[in-house]
Amino acid sequence: MSHRFADIAFTPGVRAEQARMGVGARNERMQSVGGPNDRLGPNEAQFIGARDSFYLASVSESGWPYVQHRGGPPGFLRVLDDQTLGFADFRGNAQYVSVGNLRHDERVSLILMDYPAKRRLKLLGRARLVDESADPALMLRLEDAHYRARVERAFVITVQAFDWNCPQHITPRFTQEEVAAMADPLRARVQELESQLSQLRGGL
Repeated sequence: MSHRFADIAFTPGVRAEQARMGVGARNERMQSVGGPNDRLGPNEAQFIGARDSFYLASVSESGWPYVQHRGGPPGFLRVLDDQTLGFADFRGNAQYVSVGNLRHDERVSLILMDYPAKRRLKLLGRARLVDESADPALMLRLEDAHYRARVERAFVITVQAFDWNCPQHITPRFTQEEVAAMADPLRARVQELESQLSQLRGGL
């Protein structure tokens, strides 16, 4: 059983560099016994469903890679089945670079980050664009009625492989909501202590 991510990513040039750096044997073991990592399990589904953003890379006609940040409400990237992801494409700056790239090359790469927990998931896949008129049921499945954004189309990604990265060099970062969740109990405790102190002063 091979590791599909290694099968795709470990090109001859990559393997030559791994050998030069003395890690060839370690990566060969990953490629031969670490997989297949081509179908999403419950752990991956839970992680993906909790994300409010990810980074999407596509391939341009000139050969240049293009990386774009995608954001939305938590869970806007949906696990449709164990090999398929989908998300509603919200209108942005109207450059359409990713969309244009996908018209000629369907290959994409995604990186999903959980900064507080220092976790990172990499995915390789093939994406197709779906207009609302072509599949309104899919669009309804991907849209979020409570998120105010104009949806232009859907992205549907067939997962080819995935890999979890180590937590090294990930700086923890927190959203406003996460900071508030940590700070609110402290604020409540400060208010409680201030009230107690005020009562003690009043009794003097």
